[in-house]
Amino acid sequence: MSTYVLGDIQGCFNELERLLNIVDYDASVDRLWFVGDLVNRGTKNLETLEFIMSQDQAVVVLGNHDLHFLGIAAGCHDPVAKDTVSDLLASPRLPEIIDWLRRQPLIHHDRESGMTMVHAGIPPMWDLSTSQERANEVESVLQSEDYRSFLQDMYGNQPDQWQDELVGADRLRIITNYFTRMRFCTASGKLELEHKGRERPAGFSPWFELLRPAGKEMRILFGHWAALGGVTNSDYAIALDTGCVWGRNLTAFRIEDRRFFSTPGPENL
Repeated sequence: MSTYVLGDIQGCFNELERLLNIVDYDASVDRLWFVGDLVNRGTKNLETLEFIMSQDQAVVVLGNHDLHFLGIAAGCHDPVAKDTVSDLLASPRLPEIIDWLRRQPLIHHDRESGMTMVHAGIPPMWDLSTSQERANEVESVLQSEDYRSFLQDMYGNQPDQWQDELVGADRLRIITNYFTRMRFCTASGKLELEHKGRERPAGFSPWFELLRPAGKEMRILFGHWAALGGVTNSDYAIALDTGCVWGRNLTAFRIEDRRFFSTPGPENL
């Protein structure tokens, strides 16, 4: 049995199929983990989700594009010009897809391997237990009858730093931003959400450079940051978004032997 962790698919279903053929994926024994951003920007979002939903051993964490799609589908936010989720919105399976996505977590920890999977990262001031507790706050609301209120209020960059006394939408928003949008921050968790490249803004560092010893014990698998090209120069933070939807590569990481596999992304999107 092998466990393959896949970077951001973003509706690139042809490339997903090709990569699974490369690794000789066997659905009867192997496991697939997905670091989030399953949909949007690519053209085959419906095929992507239908395949992942059909895999009994698949493990998924939500990314910012997945949450944005839920916001659109729930009528809480209008699509933006770059969104490509019309195939999902037109599907007769839309209610089922919404329900399935709402029940996916923000963080997954595997005790056997010691690996922790999240879409964007783990804020440096939180250990695994704290991260799981904070993620559960968002997951509980997303899975509740009040999920539309959460989706309506989740957009925005403020507050930009965690405070224990935060409540309501502000509390849920910053938790969501840490796990699904973070790239640069400070050691105390102040976020900088404007820069998407490798060049760090003054006073900020990549989150994985700031992890405390408890965080480094997690062995974190993440996506979201295509500009890294899969390179962190870190033994405890493994970047898997290698820009498939932008014509670069779709990457998979096999946990058992820490081997990487990749296939080229689409040329014209």
